[in-house]
Amino acid sequence: MSLLRSASTFVLTAVGLAVVAQAQPGKLIPGEAEITPMIARVEQAIQQYKPLLNQEEIQLGADAVANDRKIEASLEVAVENLKSDPLEFNGPLGFAFFQGLEDASRNAALCASSAFMQAESQIKKGNTTRASSLHHLAERCLDVSALLHTISENAGYLYIRYADSEKQIAIQNAKMLEECTDMLKKYDTSPIKPLQ
Repeated sequence: MSLLRSASTFVLTAVGLAVVAQAQPGKLIPGEAEITPMIARVEQAIQQYKPLLNQEEIQLGADAVANDRKIEASLEVAVENLKSDPLEFNGPLGFAFFQGLEDASRNAALCASSAFMQAESQIKKGNTTRASSLHHLAERCLDVSALLHTISENAGYLYIRYADSEKQIAIQNAKMLEECTDMLKKYDTSPIKPLQ
């Protein structure tokens, strides 16, 4: 009878510890209320970024945008997946999403740099119309780069919170396992000897 009571106590304690371990870090994990607005902001940024890629291709050449188009397409796929299930951000998709935002921001900044350099070259040649067009492209690239960078900072912050909460859950689960093991060691689980 005491073995049954000990087993019951063990199970109840283990379940209680598991609930506590899962409940506390849950406050840190980003929820839909934080992820959904970020996804909407990325959609708006993509709507600014896509036509910019067309202008960049016209002004700077197809080679300048080949990688940018791949990144933009992968961001669109990530956005569609996150729109259907925002909590997928809390996993590998969130990291890929963050990385895509960083890459797009960096590429838009490179677009601005290239356009500014070519604008300067056109000014030296006396081609002010072309220089003005390149300067306008550079400014738009800088604007989109700043927007994407701001969103990527938010995504990075949310992803760090997710990673930290996963770490806390792992630590608490290891502690719970250790406590359960210690509890089992306290109880004598050797077979009951028959009375003589």
